[in-house]
Amino acid sequence: MFEAGDIREWRGHDVVDVDRHRIGTLESVYVDTATDQPSFATVTVGLPARRRLVFVPLADARVGPGYLQVAHPRSRVKKAPAIDTDGELPAEDEAAVFAHYKLDYAPGAGGERRLARR
Repeated sequence: MFEAGDIREWRGHDVVDVDRHRIGTLESVYVDTATDQPSFATVTVGLPARRRLVFVPLADARVGPGYLQVAHPRSRVKKAPAIDTDGELPAEDEAAVFAHYKLDYAPGAGGERRLARR
């Protein structure tokens, strides 16, 4: 896995799926608040007048020349929970992001958020 500092340098690069089909453009990285490791990314998708940010897990993602390859098909990523391009993920919507990818979700021990934008 790549370090959080390294993946931030990929902002604005293409994000492709397991078959190298373009999904969109890397916008942000979200880290797991328990480990401070990259956990999810947001990808800009949609037409210019209707752009939105969808979430995709970074587990098993790889970097290539000018792109970030994620381990999920484009069709699943494009149907993922989304936020406006200037929006933030509400704490109550975190579980839905994990559920979309069939990942286990548990808030922090004190009920704190699992994801933080970096």
